[in-house]
Amino acid sequence: MTIHGKSSAMTTGEAVTAALVAHGIDTVFGVPGIHNDHLLDAFHGARDELHFIHTRHEQGAAYMALGAALATGKPQAFAVVPGPGLLNAGAALLTAQGMNAPVLGIVGQIPQREIDRGHGYLHEIRDQLGLAGHIAKYTARIAAPHEAPHLVAEAIRIARSGRPGPVILECAIDVWGRKAPVTFPEMPYALARPPVDEDAAERAARILGQARRPIMVVGGGAQEASAEVTALAEMLECPVIAYRRGQGVVSARHRLAVNLPVGHRLWREADAVLAIGTRLLIQQMQWGIDKDLPVVRVDIEAQEAERVAPPAAALIGDAVDCCRALLRRIPRHNPVRESREAELAGHRAWLAERLARLEPQMGFLRAMRNALPEHGVFVDEVTQLGFASRLAFPVYRPRSYFSPGYQDNLGWGVGAALGIKVGLPGAPVLAVTGDGGALYQIGELATAVQHAIPIVVVLFDNGSFGNVRLIQKEQYGGRFIADALLNPDFVKLAESFGVAAFRAATPAELERAVADAIALGRPALVHVPCGEMPSPWDMILMPRVRPPASGIRA
Repeated sequence: MTIHGKSSAMTTGEAVTAALVAHGIDTVFGVPGIHNDHLLDAFHGARDELHFIHTRHEQGAAYMALGAALATGKPQAFAVVPGPGLLNAGAALLTAQGMNAPVLGIVGQIPQREIDRGHGYLHEIRDQLGLAGHIAKYTARIAAPHEAPHLVAEAIRIARSGRPGPVILECAIDVWGRKAPVTFPEMPYALARPPVDEDAAERAARILGQARRPIMVVGGGAQEASAEVTALAEMLECPVIAYRRGQGVVSARHRLAVNLPVGHRLWREADAVLAIGTRLLIQQMQWGIDKDLPVVRVDIEAQEAERVAPPAAALIGDAVDCCRALLRRIPRHNPVRESREAELAGHRAWLAERLARLEPQMGFLRAMRNALPEHGVFVDEVTQLGFASRLAFPVYRPRSYFSPGYQDNLGWGVGAALGIKVGLPGAPVLAVTGDGGALYQIGELATAVQHAIPIVVVLFDNGSFGNVRLIQKEQYGGRFIADALLNPDFVKLAESFGVAAFRAATPAELERAVADAIALGRPALVHVPCGEMPSPWDMILMPRVRPPASGIRA
């Protein structure tokens, strides 16, 4: 569709479309509207190369782009109208920022000469790009056709560079259809990988090699470095803590993989930390660090490594490159190490006793894990089952467990799961949600059916905002307010969309229902009526076990 280095007369909409295709983007999620009519017409002209999935709400479109970006690690796009369209997509953009996801938002505008003049045009909003700049790495306005390929390329380059994140391009209603000669640069732009600092790598290798009880913490930034992280763990006989976005970097079956509560127990006696692609917030701000616990940071962004406290050594760059540098250097400092398998088995037995108190959550989690194939994807939602899954759902592969990051926004799951399925069409995708979060995007079940996106939604229904009610019960003497929910019949509601619907009241019924739903190969919902569930928070918000070092905020 594009001819690099040669000019071709195109509309702005056609130039943007061609640039997206040149970057390997074959799907755009969105809601159509008059401000983007010429863009949608360009999408129609490229329908053999670009698929437009129209959703029922802008938040659904942006969450789908977010889910696809998280699933693939590659840029994904959505298109919405200005003003309310952008604002409706805002929660997903904010989540993309928090989760370091390369999402491109293409946003319409009022007529170019009227922008920010306050005349009251349809969907007018003051300083749209300034507003978007608070939740995006980069914003720009496409003012003419010839600018489009270069701005798309620059936006995607920035979205992918360093710490990935969302970017926004806007274009006025009267610019989309303008036609002019357009020249395309070579796309996509090549990304330079920062070189590994050899001195920093040597300092880090010496610290880790000399440690007798090292511990590792991995986050979302380590997802592409699974093989290297696993090799480092085995070289150092080092337990690896994964929570939420770090899940699956090291398989839960590996003898050195541990979760948050076990990691907390090990933290007190650790004598070195290797943190890879993680903010390390829980460990630094809650568990504590001191002068006897040197921290080695591996991060793509120098600022992150120093945000809470200066590390003993910092490798700034791609996680794969940095881990390989450590693998080359550690052996010369590394003694013969004794296996920690028996020690960790004891901690796991302790944890199993504590998790046994989380019923019915544990039974339901086992049921879903049994029914979901190993290459399947689990999408965590802000619900009691979601919280428990962060502690107790075994994850065996990178990019097969998705949790909404520190925004932890209610209602993200259905849209994100749809996008994940588009990004990973060969993987079964299961999303858990609660009755509190499900109605945020329940209309996207129609999108799932219309576009044949076969996800399975498991909806746990206790007739309340369960976590709100639990807090009010335990901390406010049972003074309940705004906790109870009046719900529809979720099975009938799902069936009204053409979604296969099941009801399961026990773990055994849930396992059968999920297995049957996956086998159908079409959108499905499993409704699970349930009651109040015990809190898992004492295994998430755990106390300090080391005194804070000087200068570190408590």
